[in-house]
Amino acid sequence: MDRTEPRLITSVERGVATVVIANPAKRNAMTPAMWRSLPELLGRLAADPAVRVLVLTGSGGTFCAGADISTLRESAATAQGLAVAAEEALAAFPRPTLAAVRGYCVGGGSQLAAACDLRFAEEGASFGVTPAKLGIVYPASSTRRLVALLGPATAKHLLFSGELIGTERALRTGLVDEVLPPGGLEQRVEEYAAVLASRSQLTQAAAKEFAAGRTDRDAHWAAEAHGSADTAEGVAAFLERRAPRFTYTTASTR
Repeated sequence: MDRTEPRLITSVERGVATVVIANPAKRNAMTPAMWRSLPELLGRLAADPAVRVLVLTGSGGTFCAGADISTLRESAATAQGLAVAAEEALAAFPRPTLAAVRGYCVGGGSQLAAACDLRFAEEGASFGVTPAKLGIVYPASSTRRLVALLGPATAKHLLFSGELIGTERALRTGLVDEVLPPGGLEQRVEEYAAVLASRSQLTQAAAKEFAAGRTDRDAHWAAEAHGSADTAEGVAAFLERRAPRFTYTTASTR
């Protein structure tokens, strides 16, 4: 495959799946083929019990400049539908997801980052939600997610103006969870992902659903906890002063 061809690059190592957005000719803009492939890719990773954490990032010095604007001439509605489907698949991923952001995180790139559970960024990154620059109605589901993450005022600021904000404001408003100095992002993400991979997937999966507002799964997670060995293992490991070996995986419940 031509290394300059737009694509999503995937690797799995020590429980951490890394998905890299790669379209170097257009600042990692997402093509229709890339949007289409992301839900299927996420489905495969979700079904893999070896995957305990997902990291989404961009190749080179940028995260994602959004959708490939040239594709909007054909059908903006179709392109938007593909982006929403990919965003929703990412939000529904059953294990912790982390966006590692360098450079531009704009438009559809911000949609993907917002759909992740957490966002770590390198100083100098820029964030923007830019449909107002194109005369596009931002999807209702994406707008609600942005409001839930940032609050109405900041979401309106980004949507109304299309202006870019830096990491300082992104951190202050909750768009970013941590800001790292230049050169420090990769190591911090690697270390934090390793921490997440070592924790109970049972706890994480239930917390992810509850935090998303699910109110119909209390009995399900009570039953999952009752049938899991994670609690006994966690308590035993604490008392024995050793690292726990959690065995619950959401891959078996899909």
